[in-house]
Amino acid sequence: MDFKQMVGEQIRKIRKLRGMTQERLAEQSGLSFSYISDVERGTRNISLESLGKIINALGVKPAQLFEDIDEITEHSGNGEIQNKIEDMITLLSERQIEEVDFVLTVAREFLNTIDRKNR
Repeated sequence: MDFKQMVGEQIRKIRKLRGMTQERLAEQSGLSFSYISDVERGTRNISLESLGKIINALGVKPAQLFEDIDEITEHSGNGEIQNKIEDMITLLSERQIEEVDFVLTVAREFLNTIDRKNR
């Protein structure tokens, strides 16, 4: 396996670990779907600028791209919960403060209701 394929495979593994589709990774990185697909297959020479965009969109540190996937999972704690939290951040990041406050209030009330039922 050459270096391009190794990098592409790691990107694919991390993307899947994060529960992301290629389309979502493309959207969050500002790159095209076909570019992401080519990179993951190891058929595209990736620039450092594009690699940086992908790493940021995946939410990993650059060095983690070259680590074993198990180590990435350990660094991120509970990966599934972390992914959901990151999804919420993405959903709320471009909203007005009043909308974010409303969602937070609803979430608190919902969790309080669940906690009361579990007592």
